Parts: sequence; structure tokens; C-alpha cells
Amino acid sequence: MPPTPQRPLFEDQEPETEPTAEDGWGAAVPQNPAAALAVVQEEVSECVRCSELARTRTQTVFGVGSPQARLCFLGEAPGADEDRQGEPFVGRAGQLLTKIIEACTLRREEVYILNTLKCRPPGNRNPAPLESENCREFLDRQLAIIQPEYICCLGAVAAKALLQIDGALGKMRGRFFRYRGAAVICTYHPAYLLRNPSAKRDVWEDMKMLMQEMGIDVETGQRS
Repeated sequence: MPPTPQRPLFEDQEPETEPTAEDGWGAAVPQNPAAALAVVQEEVSECVRCSELARTRTQTVFGVGSPQARLCFLGEAPGADEDRQGEPFVGRAGQLLTKIIEACTLRREEVYILNTLKCRPPGNRNPAPLESENCREFLDRQLAIIQPEYICCLGAVAAKALLQIDGALGKMRGRFFRYRGAAVICTYHPAYLLRNPSAKRDVWEDMKMLMQEMGIDVETGQRS
């Protein structure tokens, strides 16, 4: 029996599962990324496109980290702690994400963390399609300002929203996708790991794959 061909690390030629985004970011990096992000953040704080979310939120949750980050972590939407504090990933799942980042010999301050939605859905439900559509402009503008080399999608909701693809997260893991100027990996959300600790090993394999691609040795912290 002939050997089963291995799945390529980068997959760009699967029209049924791959994004159709253009190559590159399509614009120069702003001279002052922090100021450019602040402009978008101000617009987000005044947004009422989703009437229910605007009515029920405590505040919007824009993003946090380095405006010049090589790596962005993308979640789905703020939770109760994030809605209260105005910062993404600050609850129990956020604490676990911080540990994952530190295990990769990085610091929260040198990556950028954001969500597909900037408002908390009531009851922490998944974002509705129209809500994701309404918020997409802000997400795209954030990423275009930062222009990360790498994006790590945390959970299936974030992966599907960014890449506009469908399928189980397990089938998205273990390879890179392309989104404009970034290489994208998909892994389990930290909240999922709190409910299913055995999946931490899978996430660590995903992160080691990502760090290797970024030229970071997770054992020594050396960067090529």
C-alpha cells in the first residue's frame, strides 16, 4: 500500500477551506501605529451598530499589547471580566493565555490580543453572524495597522470569522493558513482548556509549531 501523503504545513490551494484574502496588507505601516489604533478605538467606543450589544455592554473591549507586534492572538468576544475591565482576556481564560504566552518565552506586552467582537454578547453566547459582520471593519483596520506576521486564532469561532471558512477546529490545527500578510494557526481557546485540561498538550504542540516558524526556541528563548 503506498504511503499516505503528509498534509503540507502551508495550505493555500484548497478553495473549499482556504481564505480568499489578498496577499499582503495592501497599505504601508502607519508612521504611528499606536495613534492610528487610538483613532479606531475611539470609533469602536461610540459604535451602536449592534443595538443589543450597545445596550447591554458596560464598555467596549478593543485590544491590548504592542502596536508593532509580530504575533496577534485573536479570540471571539469579551466575557464578563473583559466587559467590566475593558481589556481582552483578563479572566481565568486570560490568565491561562498569559501562561501560554510566557511558556513561549514571550510577554503579553510584546504580542497583541484582540477579539472578533468588541462588545460582550449577553450570556457569553457566540457572536451572531450580523454582529461579526458589523464588527469586521474594526477588526480588519486593527490588523492592517499592526500588520502582524503571525495570527493565532483561539477557538473555532475566531478561526471561522477571520478566515471565512467552515469546518471542525481539529481539522484546522497543525498547519498554517494565509490571511493577507500573516501566517495563521488555529488552536483551542483557553476557556476550552479550562473545561478540558487534556487538550493543553495539543495547544502546546500548536504553539511549538508557531514558535519554530517565528524562529523562537521555546527551550532557550533564543530568537533567530
